[in-house]
Order: sequence, then structure tokens, then C-alpha cells
Amino acid sequence: MQFEIETYRFDDDGIIPNSNLPVILYRKVYLENDKSDWFESTFIKNGWTNNWRDTILSYDHFHSTTHEVLGVGDGTVTLQVGGPSGVHLTVHAGDVLILPAGVGHASLPGQSYYEIVGGYPDGKSWDLMTGTEENRHDALTNIKAVDLPLTDPIYGLQGMLLKYWN
Repeated sequence: MQFEIETYRFDDDGIIPNSNLPVILYRKVYLENDKSDWFESTFIKNGWTNNWRDTILSYDHFHSTTHEVLGVGDGTVTLQVGGPSGVHLTVHAGDVLILPAGVGHASLPGQSYYEIVGGYPDGKSWDLMTGTEENRHDALTNIKAVDLPLTDPIYGLQGMLLKYWN
């Protein structure tokens, strides 16, 4: 495995619940052509399905029913990760970001020349939460019920996700 790993932890800020599990960023996972195709087929091979290709919403949101993987298939984008109190992460084509359930994320405004390939462990259905007070109880209950994935979306049973999340 020839890539760089970064991890980030974010506390519940009262709006975005975030997670006690770290966000994992793999830098320079795949540098050949057709990155989006490679990410999608690799995610599928490792059980991270329900895939899509698009950009990231430009407002803080999170998923309370599943973890999420984001592979940058093309371009560069700066994301706000961890909610308003989080960090700005600039990710480039070939990078992979693994977000635990509950971790806020959004693209910064004015960015459109990039493509993300997304996926979810075992193809789980995702919800879209924005941290409203009326949804907080349900979101926190849902997040606690999300199982740990059995595989890393890139490296299967050999991936670092299994080390960092277990």
C-alpha cells in the first residue's frame, strides 16, 4: 500500500453529531487514468455499493444511517469536514475520504470542476440530515445503531479502516 494516511476526529458541536470514529483520508490511492471507473469497481469489489457519481452538496450535512466513502475521480475540491467547527480539506483526483456516520461534510461554494464517486458499506441506504433540533434525537439513535464495516472500501480485509475503527 503506497499512499499517505491522514486521520481527523471531530466532537459533537451540538448541531453536527460527528463521531468518536476518525475520518480517514487516503492520499494518492490511485493515480492512473479513469479514476472514477477504478474507484467504483474497487468499492463494489470490497462491498461498498449503492454507488453514485456527482459533486458534494454545498451545505453542511451528514448521514445517520450509514458510513460513506468518497473517491475523488476528477479534479480538486475543498470540503468542510466536521461541521462549522471542523476543518477545510482539499482533496485531489486519486484521494479517498472515509466518513463515519454522523460526520458533517460540505463542499465550499463555487467549486464544480470535480467528480466524486460515493459508496456505502453493504450498499446501505443513506439519509440526509442537516442538524436540525427536531431530527437530533433520531440522528443520534440511528448513528449508534450503524454497524462497523467488515471491509475497507479500497483494500478490503487488509485496509487501514479496520485498524482505525476497531
